[in-house]
Amino acid sequence: MNSHPFFTLDHTDQATKARAGTIITDHGVIPTPMFMPVGTQGAVKAIEQRTLSELDAAIILGNTYHLYLRPGTETLKTMGGLHRFASWTRPILTDSGGFQVFSLRELRKMSEIGVEFRSHIDGSRHLFTPENVVDTQRAIGSDIFMVLDECTPYPSTYTEARTSMELTVRWAERSALRHRDAPFLYGHRQFQFAIGQGSTYHDLRRDCMQRLVDMDVDGYAIGGLSVGEPADDMYAITETSTAVMPVHKPRYLMGVGTPENILTAIGLGVDLFDCVMPTRNARNGTIYTTHGRVNIKNARYKLVDEPIDDGLDSYISRNYSLAYLRHLFNAGEILGLMLATAQNLALYLWLTRTARTHILAGTYKEWAAATAQRLMQHRP
Repeated sequence: MNSHPFFTLDHTDQATKARAGTIITDHGVIPTPMFMPVGTQGAVKAIEQRTLSELDAAIILGNTYHLYLRPGTETLKTMGGLHRFASWTRPILTDSGGFQVFSLRELRKMSEIGVEFRSHIDGSRHLFTPENVVDTQRAIGSDIFMVLDECTPYPSTYTEARTSMELTVRWAERSALRHRDAPFLYGHRQFQFAIGQGSTYHDLRRDCMQRLVDMDVDGYAIGGLSVGEPADDMYAITETSTAVMPVHKPRYLMGVGTPENILTAIGLGVDLFDCVMPTRNARNGTIYTTHGRVNIKNARYKLVDEPIDDGLDSYISRNYSLAYLRHLFNAGEILGLMLATAQNLALYLWLTRTARTHILAGTYKEWAAATAQRLMQHRP
């Protein structure tokens, strides 16, 4: 294995806390800030891997819960891991599946050992522990993987949030031990991130993150946000968390969010993001462009012979019109979902890539404020 560093901090913006960094994995380099398209079941919905590469997606995200159930760890091992199985040669990050398991509610039972749950597919019983979630992610072969945590619901009382946070810390300790002892399966390194919890209680967030930092894992994530709390609370907790996170390790805000959310969080010192919003909204007809949002089903676009987005250097953005995209949606053509998904991901990837350019140039604050306002408005 190579001995090069996993993360290098290249520059910090003077007017904000925005950072430009570089993550190095055996499957490629990830310049940060970076948005990770969500490929829950080993595929980003309505877009193929070649197009993701053309859009310069440096890393995609998969989900341990879904991949564990289908296709299953034995299939993944037989196929040589998810990279080979999915023909994706760049890095992959996998969530632990904790959020999916805890969202089952009536179908799961939690204990100190782990969480027992019933499959949403066939009702079969399964158990996730901090240790076997590491083993499952070994089978997947992701480059970066998350520890099993308890996703604290919102709202929670202080006592509920503290109890949940304490369990998350104990599980993280067990996960770190398993990661240290279990061998890699496919000849490439895997890096482990711990997840901070504590709901909207700042002292719990600080305590949790400090205890995770003391474990000295490869990176740190902020979990349990974008679950219904006001945006101002999300930003405040993010700022509290990044203040404790080490400067020399990557920071990941899980499940967030809108372009405005991402730009604000970059300014608070976050490096990595994921969210289903760009792909899900694309399939529902909401298109993000550098000129603002578009509801492509609106009749106003019936005769608009303009590129989907002339502000992006993407074949799809520049070579298909808004009128044609609207026609595809009205006709129920699958191509419409594919083009809309490619456009939204192109916008999100452009957003973090351009943010990096402005961080390095020392112009992030002014650019981010103007860009957030423009992107969130309805396109003229």
